[in-house]
Amino acid sequence: MEAPVRLWVKTEPFLVGALPAPPPARLSPHYLRKMAAYARARAAEGCFPRLPWPRWRHIACGKLQLGRGLAWLYFDLFRSLLPPDPPRRLEWAEAEAACAGPDELEQERSKLSVDTLQFLLFLYVQQVNKVSLRRSLIGEEWPSPRTKSPGLTGKSASENKNWNDQDHHAFVLSHLSDMLELLLEPEQLTASSHSTHSSLVSYEAVCALSFLIEGTVNKSRMVHPLHELALWQPCHGQNGYSKVSRAFSFPKLESWLRSCLMSNPFGMTACLKSGKKLAWAQQVEGTTRRAKIACNTRVVPEVFPMVIMSQVYKQTLAKSSDTLVGAHVRIHRCNESFIYLLSPLRSVTIEKCRNSTFVLGPVQASVHVHSCDNVKVIVVCHRLCLSSTSGCTFYILTPTQPLILLGNEAISFAPFHTHYPMLEDHMAQVGLATLPNYWDSPMLVCKESGDTSVFRLLPPSDFYTFVIPFEMEGDTTETPGGLPHAYQKALSQREQKVQIWQKTVKETGLTKDQRKRFQMLVENKFYEWLVQTGNRQQLDSLVPPAVGSKQAAG
Repeated sequence: MEAPVRLWVKTEPFLVGALPAPPPARLSPHYLRKMAAYARARAAEGCFPRLPWPRWRHIACGKLQLGRGLAWLYFDLFRSLLPPDPPRRLEWAEAEAACAGPDELEQERSKLSVDTLQFLLFLYVQQVNKVSLRRSLIGEEWPSPRTKSPGLTGKSASENKNWNDQDHHAFVLSHLSDMLELLLEPEQLTASSHSTHSSLVSYEAVCALSFLIEGTVNKSRMVHPLHELALWQPCHGQNGYSKVSRAFSFPKLESWLRSCLMSNPFGMTACLKSGKKLAWAQQVEGTTRRAKIACNTRVVPEVFPMVIMSQVYKQTLAKSSDTLVGAHVRIHRCNESFIYLLSPLRSVTIEKCRNSTFVLGPVQASVHVHSCDNVKVIVVCHRLCLSSTSGCTFYILTPTQPLILLGNEAISFAPFHTHYPMLEDHMAQVGLATLPNYWDSPMLVCKESGDTSVFRLLPPSDFYTFVIPFEMEGDTTETPGGLPHAYQKALSQREQKVQIWQKTVKETGLTKDQRKRFQMLVENKFYEWLVQTGNRQQLDSLVPPAVGSKQAAG
């Protein structure tokens, strides 16, 4: 009788861990098998079971022909997937900020290491964004950055595979044999690095596979990592576990995994199908568009919640909510709107949005902006990734280099320039500090994105601070970390001009009637400016809704 175990592929390794770009050719399964053999053969030199940064740098730069920047990117990206540890992350930020130069930074990085087998699986997962030439020839896929997508869950070339749990499920099923072989000890492999019918999978290898797979027993609401479920006595007959060898039969384990793998009950598909619908946005008069907002309510503490927002149109949406704390947020097809999500978040994806402003609470993992036009993003985040964006401006505080992937044009970077009362508390909750801050040092990741003219640093003359127009409890009263000198100077000069103007008006000696007419003239000009810039819509939408039409809590 089959053991009642249900397994699924975890969202995080794909959503946060898979770089949203085709992987380098040398990260193919063939080279990863070579890397696995190399690391095991050099266990005595410290490559296995943990891989320190200097050993990975040697493998990545010397064997896989990756640049040092890309080697560190993959290493740091993997570390961001480890269980959140804000105090340790703040310690690391402090150590990194104290480094006087590249040599000292390398010394600090040399103290870091990762689990070798899990890191191999993480590198394998990068294949999920590999462009398939065969599929592109039959019209299903083509590496065009601006291909239109039919809808929130519709299939197309520009669909975000990092969010699609059905793609994750299909990817793991298609590559399960390869991934298991990657974890085998050398004596369990043939000369061509493949398994045999008698190959044994070590318990340590199944522990590593828990990086990708988790599940439940008997429809329990408690989530367990794969290795705990695999050791459960009723499963031994199916997965071939032997207490004597402390290992699993390769063919039986693979067969058991395939039979137990189901769709992720906490993934995007389940969230859209049966998640709680949130009435956070008002219906806009004169439009048939209706905002769709859903969340998979916090079912179990081991799983990060998920919030999906789509088609918010011509309105201001502001939330600081327990629903958002630690959530993966997807904002999709929002136009001409102002969205404030003022809670500590796990990750944020902004897709196919136009002419909108997004003000986000601190983001522990990554913010990925894809296929957007003329949006402003204001955020403190661990990492920012951009693909297929045009005319967008990013006001950021980040301890990593912003990643410029494929298909971007006319990007502007500026320093983070706002605050709200709980901001510093929220930053501490997710382990983000004010230093180091690489807002002005983007990294061009793909060869096709190697043209530095795709981005600029916003000129100080175009820089204005941003006021978050909501009252909250909290202690933060200014922009964390302050502003770079050139931008602070531009603000001070502008403030000086305002004071000179006010003094000039005061000293002109206008009569009461002249003052009144002058005031009307200034107000009319200001109103014209509000209409021309679209700021009138933002001010109008800040007016609280009438009693009885309040937004639903959540």
